[in-house]
Amino acid sequence: MNKYKDIVGRINYTLFLVVVFLLPFPQVCLRYGAVLWIATWFLEGRWLRKPASLRENKMAIPFMLFGLWYVWRMVSGLWAPDHAAWSWQMERYLTFGLIVPIGIWGVNNRYDWRQIGKVLVWGCIAAIPFYLIVLTVLYYHREIIDQLQWKADWNYDLPNWYAFLSDNISHIKHRLFLCSVEMLGAVVAIQIWKNKKWVLACALPVMLACIPMTGSRQSILTVAAMVVAGVVYLLPQRYRVRYGIGIMLLGVLLGGTMLKYHPRMQKFDLSDITEMREISPDHDVRFNIWGIALQQPSDYVLRGLGAGQSTHYMMAQYQKLGCDYYYEKQYNCHNQYLEELMEIGVFGLLFFVLAWLTIPLCAKQSGRLTALLFTVLYMLNMFTDCMFGRFDGIILWAVGLVLICRISLADSAASDQIVRA
Repeated sequence: MNKYKDIVGRINYTLFLVVVFLLPFPQVCLRYGAVLWIATWFLEGRWLRKPASLRENKMAIPFMLFGLWYVWRMVSGLWAPDHAAWSWQMERYLTFGLIVPIGIWGVNNRYDWRQIGKVLVWGCIAAIPFYLIVLTVLYYHREIIDQLQWKADWNYDLPNWYAFLSDNISHIKHRLFLCSVEMLGAVVAIQIWKNKKWVLACALPVMLACIPMTGSRQSILTVAAMVVAGVVYLLPQRYRVRYGIGIMLLGVLLGGTMLKYHPRMQKFDLSDITEMREISPDHDVRFNIWGIALQQPSDYVLRGLGAGQSTHYMMAQYQKLGCDYYYEKQYNCHNQYLEELMEIGVFGLLFFVLAWLTIPLCAKQSGRLTALLFTVLYMLNMFTDCMFGRFDGIILWAVGLVLICRISLADSAASDQIVRA
């Protein structure tokens, strides 16, 4: 029996490393590996033993809160008008329920956070040439695109290779998720090789190159915010208030300056924000979508529409307002917080935000910095996209939490050894 558990444990960890490596690659490569990873964890039978106390493993708290959030979404099916959409979303979000036992009972001792981090970094580095080569081939041989099923969405009329690459990369991997993985890889690389500056000097530029490469505006702001959060966190506590505000203002200035000269910001107008609810073809697409969603907040603000109902609601609003293009594209609300508000109401939204805030609060020692930056990364990106609307966004969340948990436990074990010595 022990031999069986050992073999399954090895397979489980190997599958996890495969999932970690594939995070920056197209989501079709990721899905099956993630399902097998979770399945082999249950086969290993760790959930049959007594879990560690919350004092020993505080990182179990965020896992449980996300599990309760998933349960609340299940309960919302009682008043959801479209049960097919509700069941489809509950199936897509099933990982949030399945990952809770992993957070409570933990993983086997083979899970070495440094090894996991190195696999993540190598995956991030390998992904950059992969996308560059694929998109370069498609740029010079556009007849290949004509043979693809999704050829209608590709933008041919672009002046140069960079414009073609940055505009079309999302057909292979959504730019926001690619940049998110690369940023997490950069954070972990700093943790692993903080004493090896030459390694970081080689690795960080490669990983962060994806941000200007993809043209992701949100990722530029996220990098600036993560740098600010990291610098403020590393300051001695007595200086955080004194210098923290100045560093934050500097970060806002830096991020704003980079965006000012960004090619995709040339048509941006601040009035798009102030006049959000006045739908206009001249406005940014996201502002129009948010404005449409906020036309009648009384429809959902208290109890919510029910899990999986926001897209159906948006389709009805698009038809009502004559936004035929948005209806054809079946745009979701492009904001995770807005989606939570629409589907499970204001109290469900507050609970969702609380679950995120517990991640850095429950992490220990150096794991807390990784947890803080991971939380900043996700909470900012959720303003402009439904991060859980895609499977790779859900698996990135799961991998991030397991990684933070392992860093925290490793630090805790090291501290205990020092105390005993």
